[in-house]
Amino acid sequence: MANPWRGEVALVINGERRLMRLTLGALAELEAAMGAGSLIDLATRFEDGRFAARDVLAILLAGLRACGWRGEAGDLANAEIEGGPAAAARAAARLLALAFAPPGESSS
Repeated sequence: MANPWRGEVALVINGERRLMRLTLGALAELEAAMGAGSLIDLATRFEDGRFAARDVLAILLAGLRACGWRGEAGDLANAEIEGGPAAAARAAARLLALAFAPPGESSS
C-alpha cells in the first residue's frame, strides 16, 4: 500500500503494482532531465498545465527508481500503464504534490 506520509504513490505497470516516491536524489535527477531551473519550476510546470508526455515519463521514472526499480526510460515508455496516459499524468502530479507538501499535510 502506498504511504502518502512518505510521499509514495502507486501505479500499475505491466500488471504489477509499483510504488514511487520522489527523494531528494530523484528530484535532482528531475531538475537535470527536465531542464528546470529549480524544484519550484517543476511543480509550477504541472500546476500551470505546461507539461509534456516526456515530463510525465521523467517524473515517473525518477519516482520508480527511488523505490528500487531498475528499468530504463524506454522500458517505461513501452509499458502498459493501467488507466493509460491520464493515470500516468495524475500519478506524476501526485508525486510532485506530495514532494512539496508541508510536513503532516498529504495533498489529495
